[in-house]
Amino acid sequence: MRSIARTAVAVLIAAALIAIGLIWDIAWHRSVGRDTFWTPPHMVEYVAAIIVGTSCGWLIVRSTFRGTGLEQEHMVRFWGFRGPLGAWVAVWGSLAMLVSAPFDDWWHNAYGLDVKIVSPPHMLLGAGMTAIIVGAWLMTLAEQNRSAEGSRKFPIVFAVASAILLLMLVTITMEYTALPNLWRGRIFYFVSAAVFPLVLAAAARSGRLRWPATATASIFMLASLVLSWVLQSIPATARLAPINNPVTHLVAAPFPIALIVPAAVFDLLHRAVGPGRDWRLSALLGVGFVVALLAVSWPLSGFLLSPAAQSPVFLAGNWDFSATLGAWRFEYWDTMSEGSRGSVVAAFAKVLLLAALFAAVSSRLGIALGSWMRKVRR
Repeated sequence: MRSIARTAVAVLIAAALIAIGLIWDIAWHRSVGRDTFWTPPHMVEYVAAIIVGTSCGWLIVRSTFRGTGLEQEHMVRFWGFRGPLGAWVAVWGSLAMLVSAPFDDWWHNAYGLDVKIVSPPHMLLGAGMTAIIVGAWLMTLAEQNRSAEGSRKFPIVFAVASAILLLMLVTITMEYTALPNLWRGRIFYFVSAAVFPLVLAAAARSGRLRWPATATASIFMLASLVLSWVLQSIPATARLAPINNPVTHLVAAPFPIALIVPAAVFDLLHRAVGPGRDWRLSALLGVGFVVALLAVSWPLSGFLLSPAAQSPVFLAGNWDFSATLGAWRFEYWDTMSEGSRGSVVAAFAKVLLLAALFAAVSSRLGIALGSWMRKVRR
């Protein structure tokens, strides 16, 4: 059983490297431009894929041919081989990432460096990254569920894995949720409500820490801030025209979306409602998520767009090298500002109600997923 635990930790480290490499790669594109395939962030991502492929592959082979009866009880059989569920998911992700590497290099050679993000090799790469992170999530979950009651080692490790998954989702949706300029608009609430409650609800239901969702969101925010603080200190210059905003360092991700308050609401509501009332709980979670997100993001966005926040600590002023700077940097986008005050308030109230519905559906799916996850032992 120690080999399974060691592999779970190795896959978790690789998942963290993938998240770091992805965020580093985005910063590279925003400050240097689309470069060759052999960039440092790309190398970090593919080294992580190799770590996952070798560690999980060896675990599956060893468990199949040399595993004890007790070990094989915690395995999933596939094509005659045996391995943990998370290991199978992670191996597929590793293969997808490694296959995408030469495909992506050929694609750029054929169509140029300055191609769109949405391309077949990038989609395969993104699917592989997500599969590895989900695999780490499942493997640490199984270790948590098999550990003795009262043990905090793997519940904490599972919270870290949940935070990495949350970080991945935030990164994928950053176009719609990352900038504080969007935090008073309809798209921000719709996307946030549809995506993030799924992970928070699943963590709250399946985690064994006292505040599992809050721990997940706290680790996510801390990791986001540290990554951005480190990246923005690395020198970099743009290499791809047009250069409208000459940068001198990597353009890091902005201040992360504050999910700690909604996560704390999820933990509190899970305790207050109790088991057996999942539909009622999901409705409360939907409303609670939107209210908590509104309460924290509305004033925080005002601060982040103010002169007081223009410092590296709050990650303000980090704009792409191709951006033509102007007053738009300090303005809100996608707001409902037209019409009378009453019509604007009514329109925004409808947005919040619809967002609460999205969050309730996402929470219900997360609760169902979390209930299944509590039973995972393999």
